[in-house]
Amino acid sequence: MRALGRPLVYAGALVAVVLFAGPFVFMVLSSFKQPQELNGVVNGFLPQSLYTGNYENLFATGNFALYFVNSAVVALLTTVLALVVAILAGYALARFPFTGRRLLLLAVVAMQMFPAVLMAIPLYKILRNLGMLDARSGLILVYVTFALPFCIWMMRNYFATVPKEIEEAALIDGCGHFRALWRVLLPPALPGVTAAGAFSMILAWDEFLYANTFVNSDEKRTLSVGLDSLVGQYTTDWGQLLAGGVLMTLPVVLIFAFLQRYLTQIAGGGVKG
Repeated sequence: MRALGRPLVYAGALVAVVLFAGPFVFMVLSSFKQPQELNGVVNGFLPQSLYTGNYENLFATGNFALYFVNSAVVALLTTVLALVVAILAGYALARFPFTGRRLLLLAVVAMQMFPAVLMAIPLYKILRNLGMLDARSGLILVYVTFALPFCIWMMRNYFATVPKEIEEAALIDGCGHFRALWRVLLPPALPGVTAAGAFSMILAWDEFLYANTFVNSDEKRTLSVGLDSLVGQYTTDWGQLLAGGVLMTLPVVLIFAFLQRYLTQIAGGGVKG
């Protein structure tokens, strides 16, 4: 029975790889196909040649480079702001007892239950009153509010796993709370910081609804909205769309490849609630 189990595990892993990696591999291969191959005139899974015209046209005929920069700026600032607030809030919720702490934790979790489309109109009115419509700062503010519940909960749980005696020893040695947080609590909570950062980055990088609703100017659009503009009413440039999809997906793949060592520690170790 044990000898039969190993091949089944390998077969299941192979099926999972095909299901999850297959669409991305197909997109990469198709992005190097010529227009006649994409339109079905010439059939084949592999491209006949390494055609780079789709990528060249993507940057030459549109504002893809500007969309990419806008998405990068919005995603990076969202991640930094969300991590700073989440680390401080998670530390306070994990270490300082105060009235209503459990209720506040439940409220943080409950914020994740609201669908994004339900909040579109209220957020639109708030940004309009603040004068932050059609601005990257407005998108960053909205994305931070949606990233914070998960990030705060993650950081609070990781800080709770660190024994209080270690922090108390640092405080006795002359460290303040901020220095103890930086030197004592953050190092063991690095996997949580990594997971929260990756979540915030991907949330801001891939989001479409709010970016399409709150931003009107072409020079301030993000990648998701810019790619959507390639889909026309009567025709669609599939080559550019596939090339843009590859370039939009690649940073996410690189982030997970770079942070894999930290993310696997979350699965390998427990997090106390």
